Amino acid sequence: MKLFGYWRSSAAYRVRIALHLKNIDCEYVSVHLVKNGGEQHKEEYIALNPNHLVPTLIDETDDGELVLNQSMAILDYLDNQNSQLPLYPENIYDKAQVQAIALDIACEIHPVNNLRVQQYLVKTLGVNELDKSAWSHHWMGIGFTALEEKLKKVSGEFCYGDQITIADLCLVPQVYNANRFKVDMSAFPLINGIVERCNKIPAFIKAMPENQEDAVL
Repeated sequence: MKLFGYWRSSAAYRVRIALHLKNIDCEYVSVHLVKNGGEQHKEEYIALNPNHLVPTLIDETDDGELVLNQSMAILDYLDNQNSQLPLYPENIYDKAQVQAIALDIACEIHPVNNLRVQQYLVKTLGVNELDKSAWSHHWMGIGFTALEEKLKKVSGEFCYGDQITIADLCLVPQVYNANRFKVDMSAFPLINGIVERCNKIPAFIKAMPENQEDAVL
């Protein structure tokens, strides 16, 4: 198994956490999103992932080579393949709730701070750094506000009760991004508490951006 990713990519970060939680052996291949105009735009990588994005997972299966993009699909694949520490509750109701939380983060909050979106704002639309920051803070703030309200009803030690789920794997990287973007997170005590507890777990520590081989601090 091989994972193409980038140390600061929150989508790749999610997958790294899952790999460490499940003790899945996986070769890591760095795709630098900034260097040389972005290695995700090289022909050999586009052949794997026409979206010019990370992560991409390659796995050798009995039916041949599987090439899979989209972190949420990769997480489901890893979860179905390896039953150790399942990423969803067994109950169908609880599973649906967890999936909704994860998608609130992955689909509503994450896209606005994606590198190519940020680059388009500056390079194509001519948005200055101050306005770009305000725009990002606005949309992330809306997403985190809604998420905090939802967590008041369902959270425990983690996003959904006391079990680590795919929702936590999405939340931790997103809060890492928010802190990097200097978003004021003081209004979200539940979110901050969950992230703090997750970041004491070895699998989450191993997956942290600064602990990756390609990290540039």
